[in-house]
Amino acid sequence: MSDLSQKTNNMSNMQAQDDFNRARTKALLSQMQHFMNTDKDKLLSFNDVKDILKPKNEFYRGMQVVPINLIVGSEGRYRDFNKYFLPRKEHLRHRWERVDIARIKDVPLPAIQLYEIGGAYFVRDGNHRVSVARTQGVGALDAEVTSLSSEIAIKAGMTKDQLKEAVIAFEKQIFYEKTNFGELTGDKDLNFTAPGRYDVIYNHILVHKYYLNQERSGEIPFPEALVSWYNNVYLPIIKIIRSEWLALNFPGYSAGDLYVWIVKHWDFLKKKYGIGYSVKDAAKDFSLKYGQTKGVRRFFAFIGMLIDRLLKKQ
Repeated sequence: MSDLSQKTNNMSNMQAQDDFNRARTKALLSQMQHFMNTDKDKLLSFNDVKDILKPKNEFYRGMQVVPINLIVGSEGRYRDFNKYFLPRKEHLRHRWERVDIARIKDVPLPAIQLYEIGGAYFVRDGNHRVSVARTQGVGALDAEVTSLSSEIAIKAGMTKDQLKEAVIAFEKQIFYEKTNFGELTGDKDLNFTAPGRYDVIYNHILVHKYYLNQERSGEIPFPEALVSWYNNVYLPIIKIIRSEWLALNFPGYSAGDLYVWIVKHWDFLKKKYGIGYSVKDAAKDFSLKYGQTKGVRRFFAFIGMLIDRLLKKQ
């Protein structure tokens, strides 16, 4: 190797080292900036997003030119980079610098592989290439893209919790439109803190409709069954939740969440103790076993145990 080639290689290596050091410094500053809310600094996990959105179809789109700011997550390396694709760990240095050296020397690299869902992209292969490109201000990359169906749009900078909120809002809209729930009950505030629970409510109504049909010769209309379920099943349990102040034991959760959990717990207790087990007792039992006060009781029991041990040593 000539002296000139050696000098060029050394300069490229030094440039790549400096580039990685700057990227790591920016990653550390971003981590410090978001230390009160670390989710705002995290790269989205593709598998977490799939679990939330539950796409039904997947299809191959082939080669695309993808804006780099629309790449918001990764399939397997979401812990290694932050949401700006800055390297979060020192062990990434060697591979990151090799990719950067190839960029400096204008060496062509293979196209990255991406998943697209909700208008956003997730790295299947090529995380280091995305990181280097974004750090160097590259606007777009050639990518081999596979798309998954979703009716929920993913916005740049969206956290996992914000994505959940978007899914819940979409599910609520569909449920209210499909069942005419708001107009039939006058209730606009059937809310949940996790996806999938509007489907649970819909199934509860269908089960209630089935039992109503057992007492009639003709098929009961769905709207009538919904109103009957609301007045005779849902509201009585909500009244128990409020009268017993159960929500205080479950901060951050909605009355709808508690309704779903209590009904499930009630069904379990009826199978265990008999059909006569009351929903009010089931609600109290659920709160006693799983509410926040359970942790408080354990804390004081632990403190009491420590005091007893100290007294015995004296």
